[in-house]
Amino acid sequence: MSEFEDDYLDNHYIHRSNWLRAAVLGANDGILSTASLAIGVAAASDFRAPVILATVAGLVAGTLSMAAGEYVSVSSQTDVEKADIERERLELEEMPEIELLRLAEIYENRGLKKETALIVAKELTEKDALAAHVRDELGINEMSQAKPIQAAFASGAAFTVGGVLPLLVVLFLPLKNMEYYLYGSAILFLIVLGSLAAKTGGSNVLKAIIRVTFWGTVAMGLTALVGYLFGVSLA
Repeated sequence: MSEFEDDYLDNHYIHRSNWLRAAVLGANDGILSTASLAIGVAAASDFRAPVILATVAGLVAGTLSMAAGEYVSVSSQTDVEKADIERERLELEEMPEIELLRLAEIYENRGLKKETALIVAKELTEKDALAAHVRDELGINEMSQAKPIQAAFASGAAFTVGGVLPLLVVLFLPLKNMEYYLYGSAILFLIVLGSLAAKTGGSNVLKAIIRVTFWGTVAMGLTALVGYLFGVSLA
């Protein structure tokens, strides 16, 4: 990668989108689902042990599920990308002239004059025809290309980090009013997460905070309601 490209990436955030999306999703889900589960059980129980058990079980199951789900999901995207690239390679072998005109048309639609677009298409085709079509016709590049292992690891690790926070609350704060401790701490954790994600991605911090606070409150409120409605004593 050239020095210019390094400087460009330092000033933009799109190259972080893959791992940032997976990490934010994992951490947010870890905080929210683990806290919601703990709140629901705490609302129905007078004992700490069932709350701890449910929280740990939710943390372990959620981490494995998040990592596996992310891997399968992103792998499916990778399979589609590979199939499209192979299809493009065959088209370049079978009808190179048509593919050249198609590439020139793409550049023309982006604002180049017809003659200029054809010259650019020819030069890029001479250098690496497949790379040019993959990038400009299919819209696949290094920054947007799916990476299943990276996404699965980021998502699973982030879920674990997020899920440990409600677990610490369950372990060390008083059992009385545990639901409120869990709700308050989870909202605080979500606000911190939203702020960090917004800063890392260069987006609006206030919007991120409002979004996570609103949906976090809805999720945990509904779970607590279920716990109260089915408030059986869990020994």
